[in-house]
Amino acid sequence: MNQPKVLLKKFYEREPEKVARDLLGKILIRKLGKKTLSGVIVETEAYYGPGDPASRASNGMKNFNRLMWCEPGVAFIYNVHKYWMFNIVSHEPGGVGAVLLRAIEPLEGIEIMKRNRGINDDKRLVELTNGPGKLTVAFGIDKKLNGVCLTSKKSPIYIVNNQVQVKISSSKRIGVKADLDRNLRFYINGNRFVSKA
Repeated sequence: MNQPKVLLKKFYEREPEKVARDLLGKILIRKLGKKTLSGVIVETEAYYGPGDPASRASNGMKNFNRLMWCEPGVAFIYNVHKYWMFNIVSHEPGGVGAVLLRAIEPLEGIEIMKRNRGINDDKRLVELTNGPGKLTVAFGIDKKLNGVCLTSKKSPIYIVNNQVQVKISSSKRIGVKADLDRNLRFYINGNRFVSKA
């Protein structure tokens, strides 16, 4: 049986909206020592450069957002309301952008995720990773992974292909005061692990 292939840099060298759509259904892998956590990506948001009022890059290049101008396929992690947000730098050559992972459907390492989140009740499994802050806590993702390359299985975190067909819905991005006049939040229609908007 063929092992799923890691998404390479060229996957992320495209417009953020296309990457955000195409990440749906792919599998996030997180290595924690000898343990593996994984889950299906079910919700994303695309962010652009200085012309995007909701983007971390909206006010130009700063120290904290410099990665959005750098090589696609690396992790860009920042803090919002005490939670880490896990993004992947994604843009065309010479562009600026990133894709935020908003929600995951857990596959492997669920007991570790539950421990990381402080959840003991199996009935609350649907709440484990159904939001950007929840998934980073569950997967043990923090600032230490900022700038880490995601295009190699040697990395502590990466994304692999998954040959599944998904029905995609879209909406405005969640929790932004000023937005572009287009839908840039994407999610798998009907998936129960999508965050509650």
